[in-house]
Amino acid sequence: MEDQQTGVLVRRCLAGDAGAWEDIVRAYNRRIYNLCYRFTNSADNAEDLTQEVFIKVYRTLASYDVEKGAFTTWLTTLTRNLLVDHFRRSRMDRVTESIDAGRTEEDDSVSLSERLPDRGPSPADRLASQETQKMVQRALARISPDLREAVILRDLQDMDYKEISKVLRVPEGTVKSRINRGRTELARLLSRNKKQAGK
Repeated sequence: MEDQQTGVLVRRCLAGDAGAWEDIVRAYNRRIYNLCYRFTNSADNAEDLTQEVFIKVYRTLASYDVEKGAFTTWLTTLTRNLLVDHFRRSRMDRVTESIDAGRTEEDDSVSLSERLPDRGPSPADRLASQETQKMVQRALARISPDLREAVILRDLQDMDYKEISKVLRVPEGTVKSRINRGRTELARLLSRNKKQAGK
């Protein structure tokens, strides 16, 4: 049903309907931003990359074929390819990045989440949740990109193995293996962080 509605929006957009384009951006902006943020661990980079994704989507929208799969899969594949390019471009930057710069990016992400509307949890619950999210984000940043993207797509983007296989262009068995290895590595890192925090 969702892809039927998206298909209609895509057709309207290709016909020049600006409102349809705004609807597409509104519907998928949060998902793409979250994917970019989880992969880069930087609010600024995630915002820039989200804009790049939508520029690329706008330019290549005519290549989306509803017969070949879900719009979400097509969009995630496009985003993933852009993230891989970004990772390659910025590899040297990350090697030389100072500790202070990393701390600033983390502070930026906290201020972004603090600007989200309050939907009920107590301040203590929110603080615990933010600390957990920060721990997970730091752990995600430390596992290899192959494992990280598989875990993000499965556990944070709720994609199924078949969709992830299409996005990553690897067999489903490889997807499952990467997810299992990624989860194991994450659990090990998080367990170590908890022990260090408890000292």
